[in-house]
Amino acid sequence: MYEGIQHVSLAVTDLGQAKVFYGGVLGFKETPRPAFQSKGAWYDIGGTQLHLIENNGRTLRGTDIIDDKDGHFAVRVTRMRDVLDMLNKALVPYVDRPQNLTMWHQVYVTDPDGNVIEFNAARE
Repeated sequence: MYEGIQHVSLAVTDLGQAKVFYGGVLGFKETPRPAFQSKGAWYDIGGTQLHLIENNGRTLRGTDIIDDKDGHFAVRVTRMRDVLDMLNKALVPYVDRPQNLTMWHQVYVTDPDGNVIEFNAARE
């Protein structure tokens, strides 16, 4: 019955700043978006999309503390070393969990609005 998750939507307070982070820092590929009344941006990430929606109110978390127990979405990557190099180059703070109870290496970051993102890859 279920085919997978088609997209994840995140509220952001400053679309321009969010686009710099997701498109510029993380390198997600922006894709065309219908001309909705609200401001937003769509990105392709493998077989799933990320939808950013500018919201003038406070985002749900209200903090940029990296907390892996908070709501987040995960992006599977082919090589964690490439992600760590990219984050270090852009001076993006992260929590690195190469050894944990899962079968993969996990790295957690937050976007400029505090939305938590997990990157995971097979252990090298």
